Amino acid sequence: MRKICFSFSEIGVFIVLIFLFMGFFSCRKSGEEVIYPEKKSLTESVYASGLVKAKNQYEAFTLASGPVEEIYIREGDSVKVGQAILKVFSEREKLGRESAQLSQNNATLQANQGRIRDLELSIELAKSKKQNDSLLFLRQKNLRAQRIGSAVELEQRELNFQNSKTSYESALLRYQDLKRDIEFNSRSASKSLAISDVLLGEYVLTSKIDGVVYSILKERGEMVNPQTPLAVIGSAGEFLLELQVDEYDIAKVELDQVVMVTMDSFKEQVFEAKVSRIYPIMNSQSKSFTIEAIFTKAPPKLYPNLTLEANIVTQVKAETLVIPRNYLWMGDRVITENGDTIPVIVGIKTYQFAEILEGIDEKTPLILPGR
Repeated sequence: MRKICFSFSEIGVFIVLIFLFMGFFSCRKSGEEVIYPEKKSLTESVYASGLVKAKNQYEAFTLASGPVEEIYIREGDSVKVGQAILKVFSEREKLGRESAQLSQNNATLQANQGRIRDLELSIELAKSKKQNDSLLFLRQKNLRAQRIGSAVELEQRELNFQNSKTSYESALLRYQDLKRDIEFNSRSASKSLAISDVLLGEYVLTSKIDGVVYSILKERGEMVNPQTPLAVIGSAGEFLLELQVDEYDIAKVELDQVVMVTMDSFKEQVFEAKVSRIYPIMNSQSKSFTIEAIFTKAPPKLYPNLTLEANIVTQVKAETLVIPRNYLWMGDRVITENGDTIPVIVGIKTYQFAEILEGIDEKTPLILPGR
């Protein structure tokens, strides 16, 4: 019988290996959970945050500076296009308008009837004198043909006639110039008055749409300037969603995609909308794009500037093979129960799951990487 002998060091190594082997299986049983891929519906979505806004909502400004003189509308009141909302006080523009009105009144044709009549009388007088001098010249010419009178007298009559004719024509020209000047001054004064009305109108804030005044941002007596928003106006009863989408997700967003919406004002309720507009420029500060959506399933009551969170549905897969996302290793591999690493082709991903297109099936046991 052959005797087998072990040295003390060999026995020690053998014992250590046994303990390591036992420890591996004990940890394996207690620390690693085996899962299997399963088939289920998977929805890929893009997260967005944003606000509820009234349709055509805008902040209203004026080009005026000064204190608020009058407020004609209360918050929540309906307004029509052109309806006055508030007025900013300006003594300078008020006086300028009054001055333009006086100039316009003084420049009208009716206000200058005296000057016109004076020239008309001058024309009539010059015409009569011309006719009289013409007759005298003609008589003197006939007398001279009969050798009555001197040549000097004939020349004097002719000169008087020429002077009368010149005076008459000069009066006609002055009359035409006067009427042209009056017409020009009247039109110029009317334009100046219209400009004054426009400048004075800038001190009155009016609505640009038929809608509702949701907010008056200033009170009577407060100073305002052209950079100060004075009111928030929007359409009545029509609302949309203004969403902010990260630049990394914008390529997935398309028109008419379904949007699932949650709001703090309506807890544990989900509403539906669809993408209606994608603004084509990125906000360089927030690194996000603005998306508009309209409700298809809306809350019973809405107000502008309600905050919301949304998920824009970009893809829906029915009965596809999925695994929990944290079971992916390095983005494109999984680890089997035996410790083997298998490459896989990954489809869409959500926060919880990843779609597996190729590499494993429903019978592949998987363990969590890193355990």
